[in-house]
Amino acid sequence: MPKKEKNLSFEESLQELDTLVNKLENGELSLEKSLEAFEKGIKLTRECQQHLTEAEQKVSMLVGESDDMQLVDFDSPEND
Repeated sequence: MPKKEKNLSFEESLQELDTLVNKLENGELSLEKSLEAFEKGIKLTRECQQHLTEAEQKVSMLVGESDDMQLVDFDSPEND
C-alpha cells in the first residue's frame, strides 16, 4: 500500500523540488531513481503552481474589494 503524502506548504514543496533538482543535476541518482525524482518533481511543480494560483486569486479578491486601490511595483519610489 503506497504511503499517503501530507499536503506540503509552498515553501516545503519548493525546498523539496530544489533538493531533487540538485540531485538530478549532480548525477547522484541512477536512471530509475532519476525517473522517479523527475516524476515527483513534476508533481511538486504542479503543487507549487496551485499554491501560487490560489495566492494570486486571494490578492485579486482583496484588491478588488476597494475600487480606489492601485497596484504599484514594490521597487517604486512611492513605497519608500
